[in-house]
Amino acid sequence: VQLVESGGGLVQAGGSLRLSCAASDRTVSNNAMGWFRQTPGKEREFVASVGWRGSPTNYASSVKGRFTISRDNAKNTVFLEMNSLEPNDTAVYYCAASRHSTGLSIQTVSTWGQGTQVTVSP
Repeated sequence: VQLVESGGGLVQAGGSLRLSCAASDRTVSNNAMGWFRQTPGKEREFVASVGWRGSPTNYASSVKGRFTISRDNAKNTVFLEMNSLEPNDTAVYYCAASRHSTGLSIQTVSTWGQGTQVTVSP
C-alpha cells in the first residue's frame, strides 16, 4: 500500500489547513492511522491518530483542541484539520498506518507517506 499526503502549504498564524492522506488500496482500512511531523534536526513526533472505526482518537498535547483527525474508509482517506495554526506547527507532516487496529506510535508504524510541508508564518 502507498500513502499519499496532500494539502500542505504556507499559511499565516491563526489560519487553517486541511491535510489529506489517501491510501492506494483498502489494505489499511482495518488499521489505525495518523500523523507525525518533523522539523530539521529533530526527531519525528506524534501528532494524532484514529482507530480503524474512526475512534478512538488521540492527540499530542501541543495540538489538542486545535487539530482534528478523521477518516473516511469508503475513500481510504485520513484527514487532519488544523486550526489556529502557530509558527511552531511548521514541519513536514507524515501520514502513517499502524500495524494494529487501534493505537499508533513510532514503534507500530507499518507504512509511511512521503510527507507534505506545512509552513506557518508569524
